[in-house]
Amino acid sequence: MRHRRIPEETVRRLPLYLRHLLLLKDEGEKRISSKALADRLHLNPAVIRKDLSHFGDFGTPGVGYSIDTLIGRLRAILKLSRVQKAALVGAGKVGSALLNYPGFENYGFRIAAVFDNSPQKVGKQLGTVTVEDISRVHTLRNRNIKLAIIAVPSQAAEQVGRDLVKAGIGGILNFAPCHLDIPGKVKVVNIDIAMELGSLQYYI
Repeated sequence: MRHRRIPEETVRRLPLYLRHLLLLKDEGEKRISSKALADRLHLNPAVIRKDLSHFGDFGTPGVGYSIDTLIGRLRAILKLSRVQKAALVGAGKVGSALLNYPGFENYGFRIAAVFDNSPQKVGKQLGTVTVEDISRVHTLRNRNIKLAIIAVPSQAAEQVGRDLVKAGIGGILNFAPCHLDIPGKVKVVNIDIAMELGSLQYYI
């Protein structure tokens, strides 16, 4: 598949480009050069040009990129041209904060299902969704939901991850402070806030 041949570092930078292009559009800008974009992102312009070259021709030498066109192309590459539904497992403090995070909308994501194992939370309305019992995770296979966010304690994360795979989930954003040993070709991105803060402490 095409995305398997693209360097992972490139794929991880594409949303960064998109975010700044959206900001530029809000500021009324119409065009931007790779150097100007690189200056804003503290990157080498050659890195941006190389990243984009994996997907074809985007700009014109000496003229730069049309911001509207580049936004559209990046949305298409990242498959953000339509709303992507995601499931959230864990309706605690982290999960609730993620559910209320407005930044997902810029990337076309919508949390369409929330699961928890607490009787006090199941059935509770959170925003536009109702918390479901964790035993219903298997229903995701029939709900056209391929992305999931895990926000549960580490001791429960491994089993949750495996249940999500069985339910047809293809990508997992893991906020549990542990490594997930997930079978198959499911893409897992781990975000351990405490660990990142721990490494940051070194520089202070």
